[in-house]
Amino acid sequence: GASPRPEELRRFIEIKPRLDFNALEPGARVSAAIRTSARALGLAPDRGVQVRLTGDVPLSDEEFATLTDRAWLMAGAMMAGVLATLWLALRSFKIILAILATLVVGLALTMALGLVFIGVFNIISIAFIALFVGLGVDFGIQFSVRYRAERFQYPELAKALCHTGRTVGLPLALAAAATAVGFFSFLPTNYVGVAELGYVAGLGMIVAFATSITLLPALLMLLKPDGEAEDVGFASFAPIDAYLARHRRIVLRIATGAGLVCLLLTLFLHFDSNPLDLRSPKVESVSTLFDLMRNPQTSPNTINVTAPSLAGADTLAGRLSALPGVALALTLSSFVPGDQDKKLALIADANGLLDSTLNPFDMKPAPSDAQTVASLTQTAAKLREAAGAQDSAPASHARVLADALDALAKGPAETRARAAEAMVPGLKTMLRQLSDALTPARVTLASMPAAMRSEWIAADGSVRIQVFPKDTSNDPRALSEFSDTVLKIAPDATGAPISIRESGRTIVSAFVEAGILSFITILVLLAAVLRRAADVMMTLAPLVLAGLLTMGSCVVLGLPLNFANIIALPLLLGIGVAFDIYFVM
Repeated sequence: GASPRPEELRRFIEIKPRLDFNALEPGARVSAAIRTSARALGLAPDRGVQVRLTGDVPLSDEEFATLTDRAWLMAGAMMAGVLATLWLALRSFKIILAILATLVVGLALTMALGLVFIGVFNIISIAFIALFVGLGVDFGIQFSVRYRAERFQYPELAKALCHTGRTVGLPLALAAAATAVGFFSFLPTNYVGVAELGYVAGLGMIVAFATSITLLPALLMLLKPDGEAEDVGFASFAPIDAYLARHRRIVLRIATGAGLVCLLLTLFLHFDSNPLDLRSPKVESVSTLFDLMRNPQTSPNTINVTAPSLAGADTLAGRLSALPGVALALTLSSFVPGDQDKKLALIADANGLLDSTLNPFDMKPAPSDAQTVASLTQTAAKLREAAGAQDSAPASHARVLADALDALAKGPAETRARAAEAMVPGLKTMLRQLSDALTPARVTLASMPAAMRSEWIAADGSVRIQVFPKDTSNDPRALSEFSDTVLKIAPDATGAPISIRESGRTIVSAFVEAGILSFITILVLLAAVLRRAADVMMTLAPLVLAGLLTMGSCVVLGLPLNFANIIALPLLLGIGVAFDIYFVM
């Protein structure tokens, strides 16, 4: 016959674990205990059984495990990049040491302030570390490069630091203020994670500025770096400066054209609100979840609808089942079989015929090995006799089975014992299940277990309808269409497809709202300080262009925005406006 489908062989065990929230992976100990128990029971791949874990706990644990995977390599690569940049800009180990020490102190202060004001960091707000490191190093580089230029003019260390403070203090202050205001603009949004990120990152900019103009010069006075033998800069880049100055109109035309093209491309930018797309499909919990999604009956992408009564729920479920994107809709009534009188009569007849076979009065003793060999040989001969010279598939299968039985009969006793261990317990279980199935009781709503009833009918009498999607591709567009289809019939429906889509919309609207608000506040701040419309436009134009080029590049590369990479937008805003302020001032 045909091979069974995976869902026909699959069995589920639902476990409520006791979690250890003091560990990075709270459910790791429970998962390890489950795997140990499975091995002890012989549930292993070499016996044809694979135990796979999925659910909220394994998904969260493996997500945190991937964060620590090669963490030292990533941290080392980041530090190598930072140190290389610092060396190209500063050419002094003492200055680099002063900047790194300032960065560490500033990061510690920002983290302490964050813990004081928001209490606990989440997976969004902890991204302030990347924002602080990026901008904190930038503040230190700006101060130190200006210090090197002033040290060339004023060999005395204290005098050079005083001139550095006078020349770079105002640009740093304005950059820090504009960046902090930009981050604080995320506070009014409805997305709590982004609001907390903006709060901590804004505080971090104040801390970064304060440490850059106090602690950094103090460390430079303490470390006493060597003076500068020549002016600061890269003389080899002078021809590029001259070329850009001569062809500035061409540069402006190219920038304007690229900005307009990217503005059009942003119409095709979309937000991927599916959090599973952020996880590695190679880990067990995610791959198992994707396998379950391929079957409409086990897909977690279901929608729940409530009705005031079971009769109303059954009627609504019928309407929902008829929708084009719905595979099926279940209520508690779905588990009550139809035509029970006829079915019970047929089962009773079958039980009368098979009862003496399944439940014999006299049990023979277990056969000896010699009797087992004789039985195997006799069965193989009868299979070949039944197959004869036929060329059909059943005859071919009978001959293959006869060959296998002959090989088992001629093999050692240990092999036959292993075969019995593999087959007999399962056969006994199947026969016992068949015996139980031949003596059923009438199924009614009242006879169902209380735990099962409570999953479908609440204490106040409201009834749950579970709606399954027909499309099992886990495609965000398909899930959105499935959600819209159900919501037209049941506006109060909820579930993973709806909540994922709505959370995505909330995040996008939060970032749009915060982006507009931060741009306006930065514009007002720049206008108040620079006081010249031309200077304000020169500061903001590259920032706008950088944003358009970034989003246009995402479209060209096929890179959608998601819960993780959208955090880069405030970083772009902060660093972009800081660079422009330094240059213009």
